[in-house]
Amino acid sequence: MRLMKKLLDRGSAGELKLEPEEQEDMWHAYNLIAVGDSLRATTVRKVVQTSDTGSSTTTKRRMMLTIEVMDVDYDSAACALRVKGRTIEENDFVKKGSYHTLDLELHNAFTLRKHVWDSIALDRVEVACNPAKQADVAAIIMHEGLANVCLITEHLTINRQKIEHTVPRKRKGLCAQHDKGMEKFFDVIIAAMIKHINFGIVRAIIVASPGFIKEQFFQYMLVKAARDDLRQILENRTRFILLHSSNGFKHALTEVLQDPLVKDRLADTRAAGEMKLLDQFMHLLNDEPEKAYYGLEVVEKANQAQAVECLLITDELFRNIDFVKRRRYVNLVDSVKENGGEVRLFSSMHASGERLGQLTGIAAILRFPMPDLDLADDHHHHHETNNEQDEFNNGDLQSNPNRTVNHFNNNNDDNNDNESTNNYRTLNENRAEASAW
Repeated sequence: MRLMKKLLDRGSAGELKLEPEEQEDMWHAYNLIAVGDSLRATTVRKVVQTSDTGSSTTTKRRMMLTIEVMDVDYDSAACALRVKGRTIEENDFVKKGSYHTLDLELHNAFTLRKHVWDSIALDRVEVACNPAKQADVAAIIMHEGLANVCLITEHLTINRQKIEHTVPRKRKGLCAQHDKGMEKFFDVIIAAMIKHINFGIVRAIIVASPGFIKEQFFQYMLVKAARDDLRQILENRTRFILLHSSNGFKHALTEVLQDPLVKDRLADTRAAGEMKLLDQFMHLLNDEPEKAYYGLEVVEKANQAQAVECLLITDELFRNIDFVKRRRYVNLVDSVKENGGEVRLFSSMHASGERLGQLTGIAAILRFPMPDLDLADDHHHHHETNNEQDEFNNGDLQSNPNRTVNHFNNNNDDNNDNESTNNYRTLNENRAEASAW
């Protein structure tokens, strides 16, 4: 995504002009455009013109229209984005207030205006406009004296640096000069890696070359990292994958990535990381339920105690047309970050996001156990039960989503407290059922 114009401040109204450059950018646009926003883009519309004699002609005209968004539809298979709304600015050919659908396309810029640009929307723009923050696979492809350092997203390979270094040829009695030249060549590659690869995001690093150059580079890199205390390399040494390529030019990377074995090892690396984190949550939900909770209200209570170590939330929740509800999710995310917690935004287009969606779309791993969190929530519901017994009998009140609670008609608060305690004892059994999802 290319950012062409920016007129806004965080937390206030403003507009951005963006140009989608890759298919992945259409998904980012879908997550940015919300009901109530103003969208301006070029479009084609049929225009009917009537002559003085009463005859009419219909022509198609390309024009610029601005609409207030009423609905956004994304087709992942066709990578198509259709935005429906009403025109809010005068046009020579279209009346103000007319219904129109804008079809957003690659390489066609659009201007998006929001009443409030919250942190979630701005983070989405930053990720979309910075390919280095999207790439979870890096590749270094080389042959003697030539190397290319690349970042790989789902739809894009970005050549971050091309390295050309003269290496003396191997000759009888001059092997030392050749080896020294290769070491200098490897030093330049390592410096480029540290500069361009974000080891906190990248899940796998391909090193490809003809012959044994890749093995020589890998061994030299580990020795240098240990000597110079390059921790980002030492801590991520298991992420390096050594593969064969015919040469060190960028186009040779295509043959490397087409290898079926490589495809299996690199398949959906970002989603694989999300799935691992979700599995960790499910294990905690089953084995240490006091440190794993899901559902908006109970997670908010945990955050009030600054107990949230990692917040898991799906991007689908931020497409909620209820502004108040979206604001609530945004405030939670901001608060968790301010308290030093990690926030992981799951894509609803991946299996991990769908699985989290089955658990209300929001979950938290806690820094420390909070066994009373469920109990306090149930106690609150029991007091509501005493005050609104008729509503309760009709099933209008909902218990904590983390577990199932059986309510009874009790005559006093002591009975209610005893019931909460008994229900809490069954917490692990009920959560075990949830973990089976």
